[in-house]
Amino acid sequence: MKFPGRRRHKHYFPVEDKDPLINQLGNDNGLKRSYICGIDQIVVDIEAKVDQAFLDEFGLQRGMSQVIASDITNALYERLKRDDMIEYEFAGGTIGNTMHNYSVLADDRSVLLGVMSENITVGSYAYKFLCNTSSRVDLNHLQPVDGPIGRCFTLIDNTGERTFAISAGLMNYLRPESISQSLIENASALVISAYLMRTSGDETMTQATMQAVHYANQAGVPVVLTLGTKFLIEQDPSWWAEFVHKHVDILAMNEEEAEAITGLSDPLLAADKALDWVDLVICTAGPKGLFMAGYVDDKFKRETEYPLLPGAIAEFNRYEFSRGMRKADCQSPIRAYSHTAPYMGGPDTIKNTNGAGDCALAAVLHDLSANEYHKLNVPNSAKHEQTAITYSSLAQISKYANRASYEVLVQHSPRLSRGLPEREDSLEQSYWDK
Repeated sequence: MKFPGRRRHKHYFPVEDKDPLINQLGNDNGLKRSYICGIDQIVVDIEAKVDQAFLDEFGLQRGMSQVIASDITNALYERLKRDDMIEYEFAGGTIGNTMHNYSVLADDRSVLLGVMSENITVGSYAYKFLCNTSSRVDLNHLQPVDGPIGRCFTLIDNTGERTFAISAGLMNYLRPESISQSLIENASALVISAYLMRTSGDETMTQATMQAVHYANQAGVPVVLTLGTKFLIEQDPSWWAEFVHKHVDILAMNEEEAEAITGLSDPLLAADKALDWVDLVICTAGPKGLFMAGYVDDKFKRETEYPLLPGAIAEFNRYEFSRGMRKADCQSPIRAYSHTAPYMGGPDTIKNTNGAGDCALAAVLHDLSANEYHKLNVPNSAKHEQTAITYSSLAQISKYANRASYEVLVQHSPRLSRGLPEREDSLEQSYWDK
């Protein structure tokens, strides 16, 4: 596993670099591995340039997001392929993107749970999903289904207006019995999204997700929830607050979703409110940057070396050099916060905002998993005298998450094609050294 962020001190990693005499006494089983497990609605994002006549032909309302029937979906897809109108065809899904980006950043295993078409032909959308997913993402636990996975068509006219046509296919038919208890119990974290709780009729995705959450809660595995969209949360914010408080350990959201669930428009105050329910909060706020909030025991708190920042909570970043802990593991819990402005002030041209938050979350998950990896292989390290859930400080994780999400903003795909560069040619070393 690569360790998150830039490190200038060799003793941070890798754990393979041990004394050669001690190595001779060691076992032959190699290093123990950690992994992240995620559940998603398996979907492919298809982007095409169209005109009004095309929208009229398929009965689509311009600028709206609408669910379309299977026969219309098939006709639409065939027409786009026949006329060579498809601009981009990416593997999608909030958690699918996060698992892929995690595996690219960490160069290590993640496990994706969901459904996959049993019969796959070369060039099909299911085939594209597999081709555009990192080989480090373990897809062996996907449940086969006799039918299509989900498809989301983004149809753009000459004015730039986007019309969305969504075909669910069989993406919501993951069954509870397809969830492996041992797989969940041995993971470093279970990652889910709010979309998984939005099913109807005979769809079984919600039951499967709750089965996995139950296994994780029982085993003490951190449950990570990304809220996904404010529109879903706004329908019943009190239900979501209760769900988060009861089942979730780490909450990821943007400023709009944060306001929907907490009623607070200030990202810092919303993150602070979310700490009433969870142990760690990640809140992306567009051009304002990224906020993190968590707990640390009083005896392990570390004061920042950066200037103290004003805000809705005065000098809120005072303890941002602290590593995050579960509140239950703190004898005297203190709330710690951190903020990082957009990397390099943000890109000159944003090509795509879809997936930037997923990539930021992947960086945070990398840090969580690195902590478990180090704990498994160097259990007696002084680093683990503190029962932290993060490997790095909130300040370092925030910078790392910002840096990772920047890579998505400057490309069309929501998925990373490579890890972060070893050297930052376009950036002063001071970004990481501060």
